[in-house]
Amino acid sequence: MFDLDRWQEIFSSIRSNVLRTILSGFTVALGLYIFIVLFGIGNGLQNAFQEGFTRDAQNLISISTGKTTIAYSGLQSDRQVTLNNKDYDAIINSDPKKVQYSTPRYSTSLMVKYGKESGTYQISGANQDEVIIENRKLLNGRFISPGDIDRKQNVAVIGRMVQRDLIKNGDPVGKDLDINGSIFKVIGVFSDEGGDWDERMISVPISTLQQMKKSSDTVSTVFIAYSENMKPEEAIKYGDQLKKEIKARKKVSPDDENAVYVNNRAEGLKDSFLFLFVITMIVGFIGLGTLLAGIIGISNIMVYIVKERTQEIGVRKAIGAKPKSIVALIMQESIVITVISGLIGVGLGVLSLSLIGDRLEPYFIKNPSVGWGLIIVAFLSLVISGLIAGFVPAYRASKIKPIEALRAE
Repeated sequence: MFDLDRWQEIFSSIRSNVLRTILSGFTVALGLYIFIVLFGIGNGLQNAFQEGFTRDAQNLISISTGKTTIAYSGLQSDRQVTLNNKDYDAIINSDPKKVQYSTPRYSTSLMVKYGKESGTYQISGANQDEVIIENRKLLNGRFISPGDIDRKQNVAVIGRMVQRDLIKNGDPVGKDLDINGSIFKVIGVFSDEGGDWDERMISVPISTLQQMKKSSDTVSTVFIAYSENMKPEEAIKYGDQLKKEIKARKKVSPDDENAVYVNNRAEGLKDSFLFLFVITMIVGFIGLGTLLAGIIGISNIMVYIVKERTQEIGVRKAIGAKPKSIVALIMQESIVITVISGLIGVGLGVLSLSLIGDRLEPYFIKNPSVGWGLIIVAFLSLVISGLIAGFVPAYRASKIKPIEALRAE
């Protein structure tokens, strides 16, 4: 392997047969290049697809109500169904092991003032889990705590756009806001990937907001982040179970689809996982097909190279070269060409993905990249294939008698 004369002979052979070397290396480099770019774009599709579900909790069930359309249990149709605190408690306690996070929400639009600035904003009465369910990021201060809810504290966590609109200078934490005539102390500021609309919201303890609304116990929506260990099918069944329980509790006909709304993200996730799996399979199939084409290509070229060097092998055997040394020489040359070409293919593939960057985001391809583990596996596969591709024809050629090898054309 470290025989200087053999290395000189290999590089001499490469310099003497530039076209043959380029053809051998081009197949390897192209195979790895296409493999890396395809897998990178496939991963970019997956990244963009998954990011679409990161605005709020992925494992989310939201429950809201409307008006009945069917008379049931002695009650007339066109009846407004409303949820309250007891309904929320019943919902989360029906199967607590399946609930990871939850919050009731009471929403209303109110006038908010700070100094000379004012505006109407969406006020969200919720509990401490809202920050997780809405996937919010705290920029300053803290979020609502259980103590704030128990004591019905007048505290508020404002969105980034609320701060920009109202509190233009200084740290907003500790400042007082006038919300519908009541003074609330700002305890935190959040950002939300949902955009400006979600960042123009103000969150307060639900107990405080209900008290402001004439001591109402009304709940607009119930949010449940179900256990992440649940499969989509299990989560769908859980959502259906909750819908039946709420209808029974609120005396709504089982056939009435307008009185109780259960939006279960698991239903979309099931189709999404299937779509993502299909994308992965297609990209994987094409990528592996490209890699296989590279393996076949290098094999065919090595067969041609050995056949072209049949007379050279005959001369080597005639002057006393052993079959073992002939095979080793051809295999070593094959490995050198494969490794150098493979490195070029890897470099060009990684560079291409780096240059693509975020340019394809309008086409739902975000951060296209390939892990180095996969690249190394693909690279070693081609190197080993080149080794085998060089060994088989070289071994056969080494068994040919010198006189027959010299007569070969």
